[in-house]
Amino acid sequence: MPHRTRPMAALLLFTGLNVVLVSTISPVYDYVCFHPYWERRRVELHLEREVSMRKGSLSA
Repeated sequence: MPHRTRPMAALLLFTGLNVVLVSTISPVYDYVCFHPYWERRRVELHLEREVSMRKGSLSA
C-alpha cells in the first residue's frame, strides 16, 4: 500500500469542518435574508402590482 489510511483523522476533520460550517450559517443567513435590498424590492413589487391592478380596473 502506498499510503496509510487514517480513519480517525478523517473523521475529526469531517466533524470539525461541519462544526465550522454550521456555526457560520446563521450569520450568513441573517445577512442575506435581512439585507435592506430585499425590503426595498418587496415594496417596489408591491407598488408595481398596485399600479397594474389600478390600470386593469380602469380599462375594464
